[in-house]
Amino acid sequence: TMGIVLALVTLWITNYFTHPDKRPVMETATSTRTGPATVILSGMAEGMESTVWAIITIGGTIIASNLLFPESLALGAYAVALAGLGLLTTTGFILAMDTYGPITDNAHGIFEMGGVHNEEASRILAWMDAIGNTTKALTKGLAIATAVIAAVSLFRSFIDEAHLLEKGIQINLPTVFVGLIIGGAVPFLFSAFAIKAVGRAAFGVVEEVRRQFREHPGIMTFEEKPDYGKCVDIVTAMAQKELMGPAILAIFSPILVGFALGAGALGGFLGGAILTGQLLAVYMANTGANWDNAKKKIEDGYMGGKGTDAHKAAVIGDTVGDPYKDTAGPALNPMIKVMNLVGILLAPFVIGDLSWGMRGLVVAVCVGLIGLAVVFSKRGSIVEMAGAP
Repeated sequence: TMGIVLALVTLWITNYFTHPDKRPVMETATSTRTGPATVILSGMAEGMESTVWAIITIGGTIIASNLLFPESLALGAYAVALAGLGLLTTTGFILAMDTYGPITDNAHGIFEMGGVHNEEASRILAWMDAIGNTTKALTKGLAIATAVIAAVSLFRSFIDEAHLLEKGIQINLPTVFVGLIIGGAVPFLFSAFAIKAVGRAAFGVVEEVRRQFREHPGIMTFEEKPDYGKCVDIVTAMAQKELMGPAILAIFSPILVGFALGAGALGGFLGGAILTGQLLAVYMANTGANWDNAKKKIEDGYMGGKGTDAHKAAVIGDTVGDPYKDTAGPALNPMIKVMNLVGILLAPFVIGDLSWGMRGLVVAVCVGLIGLAVVFSKRGSIVEMAGAP
């Protein structure tokens, strides 16, 4: 019951902050009157506010679940796990809503590419596309909620495996506090990897399109066909190559903290990662949907409709929001789960009687791999692609 209530409240929060007719999206759409900067500021502010209410709801669910068994910590943890199962009973609904978004989005795109001139049909499809943005944001909110609830359950398992049940994780200890702040920083670095990857891929595609226009002017007059394959190759290669950095970071950062600072620090690391991962994921999902639906609202006739300066400003907001809601935000969900699973698997080795030499070797390997991931994320930067000094 707790999990189902969490799903309903998450639905209401997401709908409020991303629906085209609700105040937050209206605020962002109206801010287009003064240009792209205010659109970005308005959308970011609405997204930041939404993540606060989302995390308070998750916190309330965890506390309410624990109160069902106040006499036992173990049964309290079991109740939290059951809340996660309750949330997962909405899987059919989540899949339906997640599928609805891409279907309506692609239907609208196909309609526009088909060159059909039917204003009423276009408005209906555009409105369905806008609602699809809200349903996609909802499913992302539910997915991150399940990740956090699952992470709390896994966290309890980590406490047992690391034999920390009696003394707990004391953040007043320097090593534990350092683990906490490192864990809080990792989702930001993870998101930076993902967003930079999108930026570089977009830069490469735009440069390729401009090259084709420059070298083949017949494309503009429909005398020549563009080479679409080159753009597809750029995006595909980038998508595969850019997986390495985030994957290395998610796997080896908990190993580094565990062997360098101990089991308590690893517990602090996982707690920090869960907290900032949830905040960032919901913020980016709702902010991106807010910007997208502000654009859809204007295209529906608000603030003058398509072709106006307001519409151009909204398009910029939507473009910024796509890597937020479609790349970095959803990717934080598996990152949280992976790091918690690595923490559980790692716990027996961290508390084991390993020599300092062995620990030092593991730490050195992890530092090298994470450093390689950071360097790899900067290779092929926009400066290099542009040939700038």
